[in-house]
Amino acid sequence: MTEKPIRTPKTTAKPVIGWREWVSLPQLGIERIKAKVDTGARTSALHAWAIEPYECDNELWVRFQLHPIQRNNRTVVSCTARVIDRRAVRNTGGKQEMRYVITTGVTLGNVSWPIEVTLTNRDKMGFRLLLGRTAVKNRFLINAGRSYLSGRKSAG
Repeated sequence: MTEKPIRTPKTTAKPVIGWREWVSLPQLGIERIKAKVDTGARTSALHAWAIEPYECDNELWVRFQLHPIQRNNRTVVSCTARVIDRRAVRNTGGKQEMRYVITTGVTLGNVSWPIEVTLTNRDKMGFRLLLGRTAVKNRFLINAGRSYLSGRKSAG
């Protein structure tokens, strides 16, 4: 018996991405950062430390530092962002922690859009950025067996 191919609507074809990709966060001054695409995580998470909340024009903001390059603590980027929420999030170990949530633009390949990101110390994690399922939902198809389908890090 021959299996029939799965038919999908021929509307707009979604780009295919791998389980890890290079992205940029231009509003935070991050030209390239390696991201793990994790559909098991609802919210995206960005490595941040020295997180300091402050008020500006009656709104809550945060200053924070991050190391955008894996296994490199010499490169430091200082960032500021408006806080949109504080949420209880379960970390990889299953422990609940309160995190600041910010919105920032992300670019993956030729696609740019805003995402919500929680700020947390990911020093012990392999990736400085985790792209959760709400960030990629309805934008991409994910090939879990491939990496860097949107392009490799440029030399230099």
